[in-house]
Amino acid sequence: MTVSLEQLRRCHVAVDLGAARTRVYVKGAGLVVDEPSVAAVNTRTGALIAVGTFAERMTGRTPDYIRVVRPVSGGTVVDIEMAQRMLRHLLGEKLRRALRRKPRLRAACCTPHDADPLAQRAAVETMVGLGARRVELVDTLIAAAVGCGLPVEQPTATMIMVCGAAATQVAVLSLGSIVTAERIPVGGEAIDHAVVQHLRHAHELMLPSQAVRPLQLALHGNGITPDGPASTLIHGRDVATGLARSVHVDTAAVRDAIHTPLTAVLDGIGKVLRDCPPDLVADLTDRGIMMVGGSALLPGLDQMLRDSTGMPVAIAERPDVCAVMGLGAMLEGKIAPMVLNPLAE
Repeated sequence: MTVSLEQLRRCHVAVDLGAARTRVYVKGAGLVVDEPSVAAVNTRTGALIAVGTFAERMTGRTPDYIRVVRPVSGGTVVDIEMAQRMLRHLLGEKLRRALRRKPRLRAACCTPHDADPLAQRAAVETMVGLGARRVELVDTLIAAAVGCGLPVEQPTATMIMVCGAAATQVAVLSLGSIVTAERIPVGGEAIDHAVVQHLRHAHELMLPSQAVRPLQLALHGNGITPDGPASTLIHGRDVATGLARSVHVDTAAVRDAIHTPLTAVLDGIGKVLRDCPPDLVADLTDRGIMMVGGSALLPGLDQMLRDSTGMPVAIAERPDVCAVMGLGAMLEGKIAPMVLNPLAE
């Protein structure tokens, strides 16, 4: 859905509902919420026990009557009621009261590229549940490009790669619009899953599923680059006996396991470049690729992209919050549209 900058300037709040984290930007107050998209529910009473960081810490540690849920999957709201309840608790009573005072509350929300009408409707319903009278949907790629300072409105090519938890989105932008884009269903969760499966098959070790990412346990130092540590000590549970066990894992084997899902990302980048006009591809040889999103911080991923594509690769200053900060910049009126001067007759 295409919206103008003038419509976005009238919005009061911007929300980025991600599979991993939820971020809320309030006009005039800045970024007020940056919490995991997790909620803990009492299945006996239906009461909400915890949201955000505390609920994420409860993952895998709860009794039978407490269920930890993620109402957002792949950038799409899959449980509208739970997403509304989670957002209300994350905002807090004081902030909700301030938003309710707005006579006609307007909200802006990020949606993944090529989101189907059902996903767009779910995002709109979630915002309406917070009291929004009008909801503007903005493509995550454009919001992230604005948030990391790319010259989106100029007639030059800019390539952005949004590395999310559930998917990776790659696009070439010019004149404020998407020229060509690709959404690859491989993200940080797929990379974590590859590490977990490798340790299970090669070492018969099960990793814990709590908030500490398995990737951060298995890789540190220089990460997936060959200059990283030769081996890493991993703690987990033995598959056969169920007892706690520690093993030294060969980091080179973990790097190979990670490269398998990342191959799909490289294929997606190649497809975007093949579909892009030659003039814009020529611009990208100097500008390169800008990486944003939480998974962009994977150690060594930028170097891997440089080696595979031969293009410059840069990581945004704050890659995890680029999308919501881009929406916030549009709300605050900091982005000026390009003015076309018609030829005088």
